Amino acid sequence: MNDKLTVDSQLDEVRGICTMKLTGPLLLSNMFDFQSRLRAEKNHGVVLDMSGVPYIDSAGIGVLVNGMVSCKNHDRTLVLAGVTERVMTVLRITKVDTLLHFAESTTDAEALAAHAS
Repeated sequence: MNDKLTVDSQLDEVRGICTMKLTGPLLLSNMFDFQSRLRAEKNHGVVLDMSGVPYIDSAGIGVLVNGMVSCKNHDRTLVLAGVTERVMTVLRITKVDTLLHFAESTTDAEALAAHAS
């Protein structure tokens, strides 16, 4: 099993939105680099493209919740895009889905983040 998580970032300077594409599972064993990058992000909108995340553990959920709280505290918007059904099921079971903003695609998520600014 490959537990590697890669994070590729793209910045839309005009709209002040950073889109991070995650590929791989979001787990305790691989979350620290992503967590640091998410905490360091200062753009008004942060979009997490989760379409490449096949599963998530409780530590990964914690990173998402902490990222949302950090964004909210700094008047920024965090939107998750393309969340797979398996990951969404875990977020629903843990009731974390009620705390986060979701969009079907990165385009929709970027529009939502831009509109929130």
